[in-house]
Amino acid sequence: MKVERLAIPDVILITPPRFGDARGFFSETYNYPRIAAEAGIELPFVQDNHSFSKERGVVRGLHCQLDPHAQGKLLRVSKGAIYDVAVDARTGSPTYGKWVGAELSADNWQQLWIPPGFLHGFCTLTDDVEVLYKCTDVWDKASERAVIWNCPEIGVDWPIKPEEAILSDKDAQAPHFSAATGWFQY
Repeated sequence: MKVERLAIPDVILITPPRFGDARGFFSETYNYPRIAAEAGIELPFVQDNHSFSKERGVVRGLHCQLDPHAQGKLLRVSKGAIYDVAVDARTGSPTYGKWVGAELSADNWQQLWIPPGFLHGFCTLTDDVEVLYKCTDVWDKASERAVIWNCPEIGVDWPIKPEEAILSDKDAQAPHFSAATGWFQY
């Protein structure tokens, strides 16, 4: 497994090995002892999610859940490609309000670890995208929060123009990052 810490070191890009032959391939995408030892991810995963987006330009996020149901997420793409983004929302962190992004695709087989205390969102780069992700806590409606995907206070360099974004009503009406002050402590 290849482990790469991004510009915000708590966000980790992981590439599990794929073993292929004429029939196809095999890959162990998650192994708790290996990911704990090699990437330092020791939180248990308690929920798996699978999302499908029909069109290029679908934006989901920026989302998080507050304590006591804050979620860490390990994401991968099984079909298509996304631009995945993590924003540090931990008040007092040296990287508070900073973001990192990575392209995840079925072809590059990379996964992104986003720890609790971060906002998360992605934009589809192709049609017919399937994203699978493991979460360290269960979904809890009362704990969920969102920040507008193209908030100028954060300045994410998304790969689409604002007029190309396909958003849910909830995401389109999310507040700016200044509303996140105090959501998490570093």
